[in-house]
Parts: sequence; C-alpha cells; structure tokens
Amino acid sequence: MDAASAEERGTTERVLTLLGLLQQRQVWTGPELADRLGVTPRTVRRDVGRLRALGYPVHASQGVGGGYRLGAGQDLPPLLLDDEEAIATAVSLLAGAGGAVAGAGDAALRALTKLDQILPIRLRHEVRALCGSVEFFGGGRTPVDPEVLMTLARACRDEVEADFGYPSGSEVRRRRVEPYRLVASDRRWYLLAYDLDRDDWRSFRVDRMTDVSARTWRFDPRTAPDAATYVQEGVASRVYPHQARFLVHASADTVRAQIPASAAVIRRRGGELCEVLSGAGSLDFVLMHVLLLGHDFEVVDPPELGTRCRALARRLLSAGAAIPPAPDTQES
Repeated sequence: MDAASAEERGTTERVLTLLGLLQQRQVWTGPELADRLGVTPRTVRRDVGRLRALGYPVHASQGVGGGYRLGAGQDLPPLLLDDEEAIATAVSLLAGAGGAVAGAGDAALRALTKLDQILPIRLRHEVRALCGSVEFFGGGRTPVDPEVLMTLARACRDEVEADFGYPSGSEVRRRRVEPYRLVASDRRWYLLAYDLDRDDWRSFRVDRMTDVSARTWRFDPRTAPDAATYVQEGVASRVYPHQARFLVHASADTVRAQIPASAAVIRRRGGELCEVLSGAGSLDFVLMHVLLLGHDFEVVDPPELGTRCRALARRLLSAGAAIPPAPDTQES
C-alpha cells in the first residue's frame, strides 16, 4: 500500500470513528473529539465537513454547553453499530419478522435482510443463540422459524433456487422453486415462487415448510404477478372449491373493516360500491357471510349463486311466516 492510499484509509477510519462518537453522545466539544481521535481541533473541523458532505447533519454551537451534535436529517444516513448494538438490533428484527410484533413482520424482514448482508459471521452465531432462548405468547401471526424466513429472504435477494418439504395430501414432497417474494398477511407468511416441477407460479405457507435450503444455482427472474395480490387472491378464493363475486353497496374501506384480508379480496368500484371476491367450501356459506355484512349487494358470479339466493330467501320467509309482524312502535 503506497503512502497516499494509507493516508486515505487513515482518514476514512478516523471519519467513521468520529461518526461513531457523535452517535454515542448528545454533544461533544471540539477539544474532546480531538483528544479521542488523537488529532488537532482543525482536523476535527475538516472531518466534520467530510461528514456533512456525506449527508450527516452535524451541528456546531458555541458558548457554554456548545459543541458538535449529530442532528436529524431529511434523509436517513448510514448508521454505525458496535457488536452489541448489531446483535440487539438483529434479535429484535428476528422477533418482529417471526410474528412477535404485530404489523411489523414485513418491514422487520426487509431491514433484517439488509443487516444480514453485512453482519459478520462471528455475530450471526450469537444472534442465533439469543433467538433460541426467547419465547413469545399471545395471538397474532402464526409463528415461523426466523432462520427459515432468513433463508428464503436471502434466496429472493440473491435470485437463487430454493427447495423444501411441503405437504401434498397425506405425504410431504420436495418442492424446487425460484423464490420471488415473501408476503406477510394478517395471520401468516407466504412465499410467492415459480414452481419448477409444476411450471407455474405458486404460493406456499412458510409455516408448513420443512428442511428449507437455498441452492447455489442462480436463475433469471421471470415476469411475475403482483405478489401481494396473487397471494391474497389465492388465500381468499383459489384454494376453495367454490368462488364467488359480489357487488356490495358500501365503500371498500367499510367492508375491509368487516372482513379479514385472508377471507376476501375487496376492490373499489366507486365511492359507495366495492367488489368482494371470496371462496368457501359451499356457495351457501360464502353467501351467508356477505349477507351478514348488513349491506345491500348483488351477485356477479357464478350464475348458480342466484338460484341459491332465491332458495335462501324462500327458506328465511318460511321460517318467519308463523310469527306475526311486530307492531310498528315508531311515533308518527
């Protein structure tokens, strides 16, 4: 390494050390920083200028209580973590991704995937050991092994094939896939992937997978469907023997508050109209669920659902025929 390269490396290390110090404490005086870095106050001023050029908002104030302070910027700059901070962050993200933190799963996994890319191997063992000693209770998303999530997330990121055991009828079969996206619902994690044995897109429940591994074989990404839409439609309708569509006379926001995302796909069709796509083991079952929403609605398809509506209406009228109507108590 020549003298110029050594000097540049020394400057870079010193600036990173300065950044770490500024993140540790609210305010540092110039002499304090110079003493910690082993340089002159003038060099500290130059290094502060370098941090500002990189987007770090380092504020300087004079007088009693003054000094250098790292402020909040418009954009989020890189954050320096020591070993203990990196382990604590990774464990917290693993807990959120695994379902312990409601509503945080997908964001936690994205952040964890970024951290995993730079986390030293020596720290990964400590993270794994700590996660194995933590348990959670309560409702929310079906818990999954964080290591499985990380394996699948890495495979999606690196565009390498993955394989795993998956239930098929009464047996478990190996599935070989090109993983595309992990999707978090209100209850479970799903993987959208191209199934190489079935030559089509499929969604898989992560909690049902066993012996998950990422291969080294890279693939060229295919044109994929929208991951969240594909998985939601599959969970809410395609997995059932009967699917139905309704036009409901209520806003999409109102109906979404009444139906879990895993039970139906709801599409806007105007201010006070929405389309509901759902599935069930029988048409009567899905019909009753839409009826109990309490809104006017129309059947879009299938045509035989219209016949079931009329049969249900006759049955309800017959059930109430023996009971005289209640008197109208409304004052005129």
